[in-house]
Amino acid sequence: MSAQPEFQPGSIVRARGREWVVLPETEGQQLHLRSLGGADEDVTVLYAPLEKESVKSASFPWPDPAMAGQGTQTGALLMRDALLLKLRAGAGPFRALGRINVEPRAYQLVPLLMALKHEVIRLLIADDVGIGKTIEAGLIARELLDRGEIQRLAVLCPPHLCEQWQEELQRKFNINAELVTTATVARLERHLEPHTSVFAEYPFTVVSLDYIKSDRRRDEFQHSCPEFVIVDEAHTCTRSGDRGRQQRYTLLRDLADNPARHLVMLTATPHSGNEEAYFNLLGLLDPEFQQLKGIGGAEHPLYKRLGDHLVQRRRIDIKDWQDNTRFPEREVAESSYQLTGDWGRLFNSVLRYARELVAEAEGESTLYQRLNWWAALALLRCISSSPAAARRALQTRLQRALGEAGNGAELSEEEQLEELEVAGETAVLDGARDAGLTADDVEPGAVLRENQAHLKSLLKQVDKLTNENDPKLQHLITQLKKLTKEGFRPVIFCRYIATAHYVAEALEGLFKKHEVLCVTGELNPTEREEKVHALRESDKPGLLVATDCLSEGINLQEFFDAAIHYDLSWNPTRHEQREGRVDRFGQRASRVRALMIYGQDNPVDGTVLQVILRKAEKIRKALGISVPMPEDENKVTEAIMQTVLLTKDGGSGLRQMGLDLQHADQEQLEADLGEQWESARERETANRTRFAQRALKPEEVLPEFERTRDVLGDASDVQRFVLCACRELEATPALKKDIYQLPFQHLPEAVRDRVAFAGVEHLRHIDFDYPPRNNAEYIHRTHPLVAALADQITEQGLDSSKDGGACRAAAWFSPAVYIRTTVLLLRLRSQLRIRRNDTSRELIAEEAVAVAITGREAPRLLAPADTLNLMSTTPSRNMTPEMRQRQVADVLDQLQGWQPALEEIAHQRARDLLEDHRRVRKAARARGNDEVIPQLPVDIIGAYVLLPNPSL
Repeated sequence: MSAQPEFQPGSIVRARGREWVVLPETEGQQLHLRSLGGADEDVTVLYAPLEKESVKSASFPWPDPAMAGQGTQTGALLMRDALLLKLRAGAGPFRALGRINVEPRAYQLVPLLMALKHEVIRLLIADDVGIGKTIEAGLIARELLDRGEIQRLAVLCPPHLCEQWQEELQRKFNINAELVTTATVARLERHLEPHTSVFAEYPFTVVSLDYIKSDRRRDEFQHSCPEFVIVDEAHTCTRSGDRGRQQRYTLLRDLADNPARHLVMLTATPHSGNEEAYFNLLGLLDPEFQQLKGIGGAEHPLYKRLGDHLVQRRRIDIKDWQDNTRFPEREVAESSYQLTGDWGRLFNSVLRYARELVAEAEGESTLYQRLNWWAALALLRCISSSPAAARRALQTRLQRALGEAGNGAELSEEEQLEELEVAGETAVLDGARDAGLTADDVEPGAVLRENQAHLKSLLKQVDKLTNENDPKLQHLITQLKKLTKEGFRPVIFCRYIATAHYVAEALEGLFKKHEVLCVTGELNPTEREEKVHALRESDKPGLLVATDCLSEGINLQEFFDAAIHYDLSWNPTRHEQREGRVDRFGQRASRVRALMIYGQDNPVDGTVLQVILRKAEKIRKALGISVPMPEDENKVTEAIMQTVLLTKDGGSGLRQMGLDLQHADQEQLEADLGEQWESARERETANRTRFAQRALKPEEVLPEFERTRDVLGDASDVQRFVLCACRELEATPALKKDIYQLPFQHLPEAVRDRVAFAGVEHLRHIDFDYPPRNNAEYIHRTHPLVAALADQITEQGLDSSKDGGACRAAAWFSPAVYIRTTVLLLRLRSQLRIRRNDTSRELIAEEAVAVAITGREAPRLLAPADTLNLMSTTPSRNMTPEMRQRQVADVLDQLQGWQPALEEIAHQRARDLLEDHRRVRKAARARGNDEVIPQLPVDIIGAYVLLPNPSL
């Protein structure tokens, strides 16, 4: 058996009767190959010595002049577009942008370019809600993976965001990450060898911060931690605050102490009102940044250095980019109802009972006082939500009062008190801001000695209520009719599961022209998303009733443009998150509506609205961003509630519950909080001035963005290609109401299977503009449909046995030329050798370019716009098949003489590619040497002859 030669990545070989491209994964005689016209994932692995016929070096075959007789201008352009959109292997400034399944905006490249300036990446991305922090972080991760600079990564995030992160990484960035949570770790560990960590076994993980924060798990993670870590909701990981936050901070501090670890932190609220917490966060980027706490001037050198590590932009800042990014105008309104009839009498009964619970605890232990306090607040929240939530809460409490004691006896009183405070803040106060907002939507119960007779009496009152005499529900229906008549598509946010079902059931019979959905925490995140996305297949507009399980995670701007707060949140950040589901990048509507519904004579609603929500909205309008409540917001909210529960007949009990908040009445409380809100606004204004992201401007980023679009194709290329390819495959899209209806079932089975494999089971309506219209699927360059069509068309075009469609050879008369002009469509393959310290990695870059030979001139590279102009101009007259063949044959006879010029073009593009890579990855020059080697000869995909009109 003769020795087989070793083949370089990017070279072409012939094996098993066909030509293949050698991939970088090749090791010695074990060859990883991709067929010349195949998809990126269509990889064959073979061991050369075992092949019946020797694997030999080969070259790409030239076009066949005999095929020119059937070639057309349309087929030539189709081949050009298919090749342009097919090649995704990292030509241009970035490796990743051709392979991801998302179309980033120019401003979203800022964090990526900032990250690539550093040898070790330490970045805090603090962009406003809805700008796209997840995409920005994913771009950095994908780029480093594709450059071979990292092999593993972990995302640390709150538990309720884990599945969202897993899906985002997989669908948008082709990174298949494992979830590591309390619920999944046992399954993952079953497949491991003894003493092997899940973090060492799985290269890509999404890890719950709550799971990882304990000392034992933190040590395990730190020992096996990947070289790249993304931390979402980073403001929940600061040293000041409760024990959980301190544990998370200790974890990040230990990770950041490794000088070689890349760390990207994300938060929409880096400064939550606590100065110490904020500067602790900056200290994770560089310990020296903690010194900024005592430095006021924004011109200090340390502030300027921080600008290389901090990205912080409001929506208004994005307008400077002028890249067609649009954010809607948010219209905020309030609407009130009155507590009348049986509903009003029930509320007053519950309020009296809640006050009795608090009063009877006076003089008891701290634990018992706090039990009664949280029980009273929980009951008030439920009765303010709906009769259904009140019924569920009362039934739960009655069952417990009848004998379900719980496990409190197993804990010390101090431990019970600590657990009680956490549970109360989560279920009643919507979660502490710095600990992350809760998505728990279950009606809270209580564990205490309650009056069974009183509970049964309240339940009887609830059972008498019907939808028709619920003033809150009837008011919602009135407002919904107005909104839908104006063309809005609303989401109704409720606090509890029972309320959401109660509202949805009432609306189903009244809004028959709408698809009424109800989504609560009873569904897992995947089921929630599937239920919402099913609206794409409905002919009816959606009307969604949801709990706060949807206020984070699933973006709703594609289907909805209004948010109704059926239940007021007691935390303004929750309101912002609800509205941010529809008011964000990708919202096609020019305006969105946010409506707060409240009880005019409900003292709970009135106090929350006056003291919290209106203040927060005023500051948001003034600054363009939301500002967290001042200081300890849970204590503030408790104080507000005490004005409802404990202030009676002019008296005050504000010091009763151990809060130490000295306010004589609500007026004094409001005045004091007003001063704190104003201080928070001024502090945030100052911080925005000092810490504004100033390192990169549009004029520094846009050239890289345009260079990438030239190499990869833009939106107009995508639309032209998809429409033409579908027509060629006998699945012509029909334009109706500004969007295209795609007969997906008529596409070839191979195309449909490719699209389904990527997670898209069916396509009905498609749109090429973002945001898409009328619930259509947005088709961008890296959408699975585009990839599948490009592979199908290219493969057919390269098959010389098939006529029609994309063609490799053609000739036509064109008004775009004055002398015979030949356009050669080339595929350039280059081998990238990247060396970092003691490691080396080989990559492939592929690029589609066109060269023109005008008359007897030498071949010259064409700009993409010039290529498109030549190849898309409609032919001026017909040409006989015989003449086409002669013209192409004549060109091919001259190809050998043009080879030196074509090879020089390949060398120049390789030099340009190397400069692109070095320019954007500035730190690379300090760490190693890169080189780009063109693979010769160049692949001549197509040869097209354009003749001027003959003289008449």
